[in-house]
Amino acid sequence: MVGQVRAPSTNKGGVPMYTRLILVNFGPGMHSTGEMVADTFAPIYKTMRGFKGATFFADRETGECGALSLWESKEDAEAATASLWPKLQEVAGGMLKGPPMVRTFELYEPRELPPE
Repeated sequence: MVGQVRAPSTNKGGVPMYTRLILVNFGPGMHSTGEMVADTFAPIYKTMRGFKGATFFADRETGECGALSLWESKEDAEAATASLWPKLQEVAGGMLKGPPMVRTFELYEPRELPPE
């Protein structure tokens, strides 16, 4: 389960963009559960304010799954966390092997160095 999105590190106004990383663990042999959760959340992300794209990923052996989503602002990323938490609990709460790890980061895109 891999998807990819390339986005700039700033929005049109030159303001930094943010990324939200969420990791969950469903346990070994539960890869299909991770796919079901990704399939459920992908269209929800698209309706949220400030959403720019997402990548979903999984480790088939451990059952760890996650999403890396891009947001126009830190506030948008944090609002997504708050509003998506109840839906995650509804869809997968009983299958989670521990609490999700959620982090928000400011994006940084390295400057291109001039050729030597």
